[in-house]
Amino acid sequence: MSRVGKALIPLPQGVEIRLDLPRVTVKGPKGELSMVLHKDIRLTEEEEGGRRVLKVSLDDPTDLTAHAQWGTTRALVANTVEGVSQGFSKILEVVGVGYKINLRGKTLVMSAGYSHEVSFELPDGVSAVVENNVVTLSGPDKQLIGEAAARIRKIRKPEPYKGKGIKYAGEAIRRKAGKTAKTGE
Repeated sequence: MSRVGKALIPLPQGVEIRLDLPRVTVKGPKGELSMVLHKDIRLTEEEEGGRRVLKVSLDDPTDLTAHAQWGTTRALVANTVEGVSQGFSKILEVVGVGYKINLRGKTLVMSAGYSHEVSFELPDGVSAVVENNVVTLSGPDKQLIGEAAARIRKIRKPEPYKGKGIKYAGEAIRRKAGKTAKTGE
């Protein structure tokens, strides 16, 4: 029995769900997302304790493939519900002398220590706010936000000597000591 899979997903006020199995569409104040469920997994909307909840269940509890996807599917549906109701955000910091980042329309333009500026086109469904070399990516799709943040960070990963580069907010950069000069022999 999957502990994650059997947990109920609460549906907040203002979130609508449409079950056209295997496709599930969730609509809320922050947008609309849809996903395809595994063929042996069922999703039902129920009323429990005066609140609406979603229940993820298996057609055949002995099917190991479906059982392996049960908890994952429940987590993905829960992230979809949370995304359309509250949204997700990821914060990136640009650290280093001469390192800058600007937003031009839907494109982030960065000076990241290269001989040229590097531009990154934001995917649909992701919005960005730039303030003092800090970028805040936000949107309803958690996976898309994380992927965009990882691609931006990959442009110039933080280096271990001075910590220059693009890093996640709160990320600890493991620092190394530089070379030491030889003393007189």
